[in-house]
Amino acid sequence: MLKVTDTNTSAATASTTSPLTGVDPIKVDIWSDVQCPWCYIGKRKFEAGAAQFDGIVEVEYHSFELSPDTPVDYAGTPSEYLSEAKGMSAGQVAEMLERVTGIAESVGLHYDYDSVHQTNTVISHELLHYAKAHGRQIDMKERLLKAYFVDGRHIGRIEDLADLAAEIGLDRADVVRALTAHDFLADVKADVALATEYGIQGVPFFVIDGKYGISGAQDPATFTQALNQILTERSEEKIA
Repeated sequence: MLKVTDTNTSAATASTTSPLTGVDPIKVDIWSDVQCPWCYIGKRKFEAGAAQFDGIVEVEYHSFELSPDTPVDYAGTPSEYLSEAKGMSAGQVAEMLERVTGIAESVGLHYDYDSVHQTNTVISHELLHYAKAHGRQIDMKERLLKAYFVDGRHIGRIEDLADLAAEIGLDRADVVRALTAHDFLADVKADVALATEYGIQGVPFFVIDGKYGISGAQDPATFTQALNQILTERSEEKIA
């Protein structure tokens, strides 16, 4: 049985003891970008692995910008962007996107690259921090990923982001206010700086209980094993 809690800056959820295991929840910090295809796949695989864990997992998402120099209204397609940014041929890009789309399908995600709007994601990361402050970060993360990869929505403009926030029950007008004022930009920069400090060069990147780092969209069993390892270590520490 799995219970996932959303980190809220105003609530000390980590201090709550799990009735299932008798120990505190295990904190998982996840660095990712909302236009990273492997991050959405990794999210699903992590969720599947955590579902096999008999305890409480507290999740907090952290900002990572894969392409911070991308304009908000990039004129080309994702394929054209990858060709320009990575120096790949059109054929290589097509092969890569076909592969990642197939892997996404295997975990129940239906990527639609023909409708994707390549953009700058910094403002969407600000929205994720806003959502965290209101206890809805996990829901917001899921909505942004689906909006980008599946629904063909724009996630780089304030008005579009406010619409998505309203869909999960956040105050649209207050979202517009906060994003216009860049209330959470410092938090985004702090996340990016911490990723650099940790040596994180690619995403998704998972930090389990502040001890173990898992890079990439690993198989669910990898996450289950890491979570169980933490429980084993905690039990050994109590005995000692």
